[in-house]
Amino acid sequence: MADFPSKVSTQTSTPVQGGAGSSLPGIGALRPDLGFLRSVVGALMVLEIVVGLLVWALIADTPYHYYSIYGWVMFVAVFLWLVTIIFFIIYLWRLHLKLYMVPWPLVLMIFNISATILYITGFITSAVAVQKTSIAGSYIFDKRAAASFFACVVMIAYGVSAFFTFRAWKGMGSNAATSQMAGGYS
Repeated sequence: MADFPSKVSTQTSTPVQGGAGSSLPGIGALRPDLGFLRSVVGALMVLEIVVGLLVWALIADTPYHYYSIYGWVMFVAVFLWLVTIIFFIIYLWRLHLKLYMVPWPLVLMIFNISATILYITGFITSAVAVQKTSIAGSYIFDKRAAASFFACVVMIAYGVSAFFTFRAWKGMGSNAATSQMAGGYS
């Protein structure tokens, strides 16, 4: 017992004052995740947002309200566009890491599968209605045909996103520790 004080080494330090984001707790850690933008899921979300905007903008620029069939297409396009923007913001600003009690990979996978199914119905509805609701060669026909094409592109993008979010949910391609730290996207 006599040599106890001589064998113990102690150091003291003072906390750093005035660090970045120290004035407001929790706000300093809120930074955009540029790695998410470079990921496959992030790039697909950007594609879904841009092309989904084209779908509903092209239909909205025609007199769609005369045909109830385009009401469904508009609902699918606008609703999924808004929800995709919300998920994009959540993942870009790393809010999914702050709300850790929500199983984000599972939620995103279910959303992408549901969006794929809804866009399948929207694409088929829009494609079938083009010929029946407009005169071939008119600007209305062209806009509705383009909206049908872009609906197909978005449908495929959501399907590919569903595949990659399924892989992230299952943890394929990485171990559990790295997929949890990477936010669950590929």
